[in-house]
Amino acid sequence: MSEEIVIQTRALSKVYRDFWGRQKVRALKALDLEVHRGEVFGLLGPNGSGKTTTIKLILGLLFPTEGEALVFGKSATDVGKNERLGYLPEESYLYRFLNAEETLDFYARLFDMSPDVRKERVDALIKQVGLDKARKRPLQEYSKGMSRRIGLAQALINDPDLILLDEPTSGLDPIGTREMKDMILRLKDEGKTVVMCSHLLADVQDVCDRIAILHQGELKELDRVDKLLTVADVTQIRARGLSKECQNEIRDVISRHSGELMEMDNPTTTLEELFLSIVRDSEARPGRRAKVGASETVADEG
Repeated sequence: MSEEIVIQTRALSKVYRDFWGRQKVRALKALDLEVHRGEVFGLLGPNGSGKTTTIKLILGLLFPTEGEALVFGKSATDVGKNERLGYLPEESYLYRFLNAEETLDFYARLFDMSPDVRKERVDALIKQVGLDKARKRPLQEYSKGMSRRIGLAQALINDPDLILLDEPTSGLDPIGTREMKDMILRLKDEGKTVVMCSHLLADVQDVCDRIAILHQGELKELDRVDKLLTVADVTQIRARGLSKECQNEIRDVISRHSGELMEMDNPTTTLEELFLSIVRDSEARPGRRAKVGASETVADEG
């Protein structure tokens, strides 16, 4: 396994069984994917698509029924990897009678940090997530947005190489959402690898380099966001200074009329349109990889 591959799954499958061992739900079916060092990777899918199961398998909280998950080249069940991981669950279960400083100090102690390092790290993270004025308030007085911020700080306390975020912008107002996305991009700039689940497609589109779309436990699409959203069979031209006579003409006519060609590229659809198109195609053709392209999405909408 290359050092540039942080997470790798091979035919990863998970079946939940009832008390008598009978198959109840096949939550994940033969998932193959790779997450590279330094990228922001998005996991998308409707409720019940297998996103949370995938995260728990990567964390080693669940054992796969078939296949395997590797993190930093080791089995996901190897607890030694946890020193390099940070995890923000969808619901942060923190000690509500502790304040922000006490909460982060508690988690820092789990990583055997020295008192000086703990104090410096706690202070830096509280400022980073914008809770400096509320550092002495008990968490029971925090709003949902503030709880998400302290949850993120907890996930970063050990300065991890890999951060797993489940619905990171849940409960945040528009300003808080923008700040959370900026923090994710800063983590990328620092060389961190980020895997995030979200139902907010615009957030994923803003920060992710690549995405995997899951539906009914199956991988339906996996690629770079810009590539998936490009409408390949449509050319978009933006020009300035053209007369009305030449607005409907092509590139050579623009040049002949002394117009300024500002842009000539493939337009993109939105992640929401792509996502809904793939889900519809998956429901129409269960068990098959989605083949709906961005160009078809635009055609359907038009």
